[in-house]
Amino acid sequence: MDARPPAEADLPTWDLADLYAGMDDPVLAADLDRALVDAQAFETTHKGRLVAQSGAEFGGAIETFERIGAVLSKALSYAQLVQAEDMADSKRGRFAQTVQERVTDISVHTLFFPLEINRLEDAALEAKLADPQAARYRPWLRDIRVFRPHQLADDLEKLLHEKEVAGRSAWIRLYDETLARLRVRLDGKNQTLTQALDRLSDPDRKKRRAAGRALGKSLSTQLPVLALITNTLAKDKAIEDDWRHFPHPARARNLANRVEDEVVDALVQAVKGAYGPLSHRYYALKAGWLGLPKLAYTDRNAPLPQDSNRRYGWEEAKAIVEGAYAGFDPEIGRLARRFFDHPWIDAAPRPGKASGAFAHPTVPSAHPYLLLNYMGKARDVMTLAHEMGHGVHQLLAAKQGPLLSETPLTLAETASVFGEMLVFRAMLDSETDPVHRRVLLAGKVEDMLNTVVRQVAFHEFERQIHGERRQGELTPTRIAEIWMAVQKESLGPAFRLGADYHFFWAYIPHFVHSPFYVYAYAFGDCLVNSLYAVYQKSGADFLPRYRAMLAAGGTLRHAELLAPFGLDASDPGFWRRGLDLVIGFIDDLERLE
Repeated sequence: MDARPPAEADLPTWDLADLYAGMDDPVLAADLDRALVDAQAFETTHKGRLVAQSGAEFGGAIETFERIGAVLSKALSYAQLVQAEDMADSKRGRFAQTVQERVTDISVHTLFFPLEINRLEDAALEAKLADPQAARYRPWLRDIRVFRPHQLADDLEKLLHEKEVAGRSAWIRLYDETLARLRVRLDGKNQTLTQALDRLSDPDRKKRRAAGRALGKSLSTQLPVLALITNTLAKDKAIEDDWRHFPHPARARNLANRVEDEVVDALVQAVKGAYGPLSHRYYALKAGWLGLPKLAYTDRNAPLPQDSNRRYGWEEAKAIVEGAYAGFDPEIGRLARRFFDHPWIDAAPRPGKASGAFAHPTVPSAHPYLLLNYMGKARDVMTLAHEMGHGVHQLLAAKQGPLLSETPLTLAETASVFGEMLVFRAMLDSETDPVHRRVLLAGKVEDMLNTVVRQVAFHEFERQIHGERRQGELTPTRIAEIWMAVQKESLGPAFRLGADYHFFWAYIPHFVHSPFYVYAYAFGDCLVNSLYAVYQKSGADFLPRYRAMLAAGGTLRHAELLAPFGLDASDPGFWRRGLDLVIGFIDDLERLE
């Protein structure tokens, strides 16, 4: 049984030609030139005139705004994907920055549109929505108008918009390029961040500990710049939050996610209240399985002693994921197959390549692309299943169009986590060896703890960082103290966290890219656990309801999407039911003992 990662030659690479032929493609330049002309004409035609427009004129204006935005999104998506191929390549970085600046300059001419929409009185807007052309965009209008109380004067909004490329976006670029160039010294060789993180799940404890020490050392050398980025972005957010009168740092994200503060608070409190029966109990079991009085932080993702550390070749992973999706629903399986039949996936780990994994929706007129760093482990198969879920979701929602297809983060994780559950169940059901079944079950529990407990701990870390930053700049030592405190609380007494672990906050990209994003993973996981329980009890009527939920894109909010399944996220018991599924898996593992 092969324990080596798949060779790069055996893994797929994407072809971005469905967007543009290359960085110097004249079509890209022509698209941006045309978008500038269209945006300027749009501004001349509509600025200051929305109040007097008929419903049909207003609906036509939204359609034009949507079309211009789609052109800009296509160009920006291409630039982001090109840069993700090699974050350390200065040519790609310059190209991505140039496109970002060009898109920002063009979109300045359309910025007035949502601002003026938010100044319309409710009655005036409702009168315009009597026209079917305008009424189609009611969900989009609903979602931008939740920001009405937080909207600034037009000149301030324009200033913030134009300064983005020299402000927050520039700091994010610095962060990404810093991590892309980071090298970790292992076995006498310079390894990438992805390779070093993979070593943390090596069956050899000495290799895991060596990787942890080396990774901590490498991160510590970049700590001044990484701490500066964290402090600067937190201060930048605090300034804007104050100007917009957001009552707390997570409020902007909650509004964008179309979820109430109370629902998020209920989720966080439910997970924190379940640390004991979840992570604390599981990791105590794991310490016993590994024969250790205490787990080191490098043991968190260690394979169990009975784990064969087998690697799954790409073709095998494809068969597992496609088979699980098709077995659930042939239509969803067909959509998943499109990613395998076309060059839409970039799977090979490479120096400079963006770490982690993502599904980029690009634009509805094209298709999503998936980025992975596939090392062949069971977790990598699950990651493929996860990102494939995003891709399928994005394909199904594409018919809604650019403005209505985007799903809020809390619901964007639904199809991805559901896909993981499908693949896990398929792998578990096909496994006849009871020892291997226990290994699979334990692996799933660990993945769920990483998705729920770990992400809520991340949320608590962010909350404290942003809270304390208002009192002044945080030293790297203070950032590490907060990090270690939330980690100890969430992981429990089974762990002894070493000094090197103090620096591990620095490689979590969500803190920089998307503040307060992380709770969306826990939201999605708990939601899917409840949804999967409905699926197990339902008949054939579940599939059309599920497809309709994904195809709705951003047109419906979580209450409307969950109602057909008899679920309500505002119910305090909702989150506990989702957590009970994980607790039940841990009960099963205890019984197997």
